[in-house]
Amino acid sequence: MSLISIAVVSLDPPERMLGQLVRHFGHRLPTTLEEGRGSITFPFGTCTLVAEGTTLRLRLKAPDTEDLGQLEHTMQEHLERFAFETKPDVTWVRDPV
Repeated sequence: MSLISIAVVSLDPPERMLGQLVRHFGHRLPTTLEEGRGSITFPFGTCTLVAEGTTLRLRLKAPDTEDLGQLEHTMQEHLERFAFETKPDVTWVRDPV
């Protein structure tokens, strides 16, 4: 069983943050980047990102709660660091799959 955590973050424009996150992690991890979407594969799980309108949707998938917590922390820390002008409101909602 995998665990899922989702956050929808208001950003303007979200595509810029999506690209910045994927390119940042792409220096050392497998990533994909397409128009309005991307993914990052960590050793402890995956992050799928989708930019729509003024929001960035992050979907995290990990094998256990410890790894999911590490993914949430990593992605939130980088979102806050890269959105230095306005701290984004990030709320994670967990669901088992």
